[in-house]
Amino acid sequence: MQAVIVRTGNEEYALPIESVVSIEKLEYITPIPHLPPYLLGLMKSRGELVPILDLSQILYHKPTAKDAETHIVVLLTEQIEIGLLVLDAKEILELPEDRLTSTALKAYCKTPYFTTVANLEDRLITVIDPEVLATTLAGMDEISAYVSEQRQTS
Repeated sequence: MQAVIVRTGNEEYALPIESVVSIEKLEYITPIPHLPPYLLGLMKSRGELVPILDLSQILYHKPTAKDAETHIVVLLTEQIEIGLLVLDAKEILELPEDRLTSTALKAYCKTPYFTTVANLEDRLITVIDPEVLATTLAGMDEISAYVSEQRQTS
């Protein structure tokens, strides 16, 4: 499995490369009132409106510190394109199938978007399923409907 490795907090996470549309510098995000704390607002990416989700806020309930290394990883899901705000998106890595394990994650229902953990020699990398992430977070149905509505009016 090939994945883009991102960092948030002190941890590394893997996003399947086939879901990654682009990795972009943090630009202006248009805030929208009354959104869940993890949903920062909308950003234009290649002419499309993309909701920006703060991965640190989702996982640790702390906002991502914004600096020169902060990036947006734009992901394509069946329902919607989403952007994940991460501290760093630095490498593409091949995660060997024999190094992936999900036994520790199966019992934990608060993070259904964690599918497996890559147990590499000197690091542990949790794999995130963008499809599940985009459909299980509270408020994503509303933001998908809003983005769809905005596309139709523009």
